[in-house]
Amino acid sequence: MRITILAGGRGAGHEEQAIAERYLGRLPVAARLVEFGARGMPALAADVTVALDETGTSLPSPGLAARIAAWRDAGARHLLFLIGGAEGLPPAARDQADLVLAFGPATWPHLLVRAMLAEQLYRAFTILSGHPYHRG
Repeated sequence: MRITILAGGRGAGHEEQAIAERYLGRLPVAARLVEFGARGMPALAADVTVALDETGTSLPSPGLAARIAAWRDAGARHLLFLIGGAEGLPPAARDQADLVLAFGPATWPHLLVRAMLAEQLYRAFTILSGHPYHRG
């Protein structure tokens, strides 16, 4: 399995970007963060697409881990997570996603969402492996 986070905006040089990259580097699967700018979101093929949006479903960490496990067990080889820039995601991206995921009803800065998502992915994989990182 591999994971791609497709994120709007520019993160280079920001502390939030460094946090995201640190957690992505800890994952037991290949993971990368790809940025897109004003030209728009590039098309990337994936077995499962998850759009991050405040209108989505909030999942506890074990719930996200269970979803990832279910996708893995169903044969998904590539998970794509979409994070909008300052203007959010295009409606079509949300509409076509397999899951619209929210980190609560608040609006979060897109750079912070990168770090939060990367940490939650790391947490999900530690839950699946039985590692004691998640104590919830």
